[in-house]
Amino acid sequence: MSKFRKKPVVVEAIQWFKNGDHPDDYPVLMDRREALEHGPEGDVVRYYRDPSVDGQLVCKMCHQTMHEHGWIDTLEGGHIVCREDWIITGVSGERYPCKPEIFEATYDPVEDHPDE
Repeated sequence: MSKFRKKPVVVEAIQWFKNGDHPDDYPVLMDRREALEHGPEGDVVRYYRDPSVDGQLVCKMCHQTMHEHGWIDTLEGGHIVCREDWIITGVSGERYPCKPEIFEATYDPVEDHPDE
């Protein structure tokens, strides 16, 4: 078996706590009427809903009710987003959730350098 090192890649990420946290959740809205028509659901992380799952069911990962969760479409299909998960934007613009403990073990902060 061979060993491989993961290539260093810089990604953008934001920690999710509730619907609307992601900066790209809502498009730029022209006025209050458009905001009301758009509704409270985000464009990146949507409300979690599954007709076969009771919203009061408790999540085995975070121990919050499913009503408190989000949903994100990824290249591999949809994923549940727990409060405090990180939403990562990958090198090709794809988005996916990452558990806080995995995020902390995998990623280090990067300082912005204007000349890069």
